[in-house]
Amino acid sequence: MTTMKTNQALLMIDHGSRGGANDLLREVAALMRERFGLGIVHYAHMELGEPTIQQGFDACVADGAEEIIVHPYFLGPGRHVTSGIPDLVAQAAVRHPGVVFRITRPLGLHSKICEVILERMAESEGSMANAQPKETAG
Repeated sequence: MTTMKTNQALLMIDHGSRGGANDLLREVAALMRERFGLGIVHYAHMELGEPTIQQGFDACVADGAEEIIVHPYFLGPGRHVTSGIPDLVAQAAVRHPGVVFRITRPLGLHSKICEVILERMAESEGSMANAQPKETAG
């Protein structure tokens, strides 16, 4: 398991969404803090919600971070991961000379993702909620 230094922060970034969907990343950040004992953990959304990447980066620095580890909370390395997030994080860092950042790979292909899929499959056993196709107008 990875441990973080006291001057390091984890900033998790997702795409952002309208409504309650943004709550998921907040809950994941809280879980990272509580379950794994990470000190400085914040989250941000690329768009459609707050905190923004600038606000998330600022919050990490306000909490004492000198190094920010940015994790794109995405499955694959699409445009947002390869250019959008790096550009927005670099812009956010301009306000904080001396604070360094690095960006991790997205969740991607990992055996633990497959384990989660298997768990979800087991959870769905016996559930008929989605077994019948819905009628469509037409």
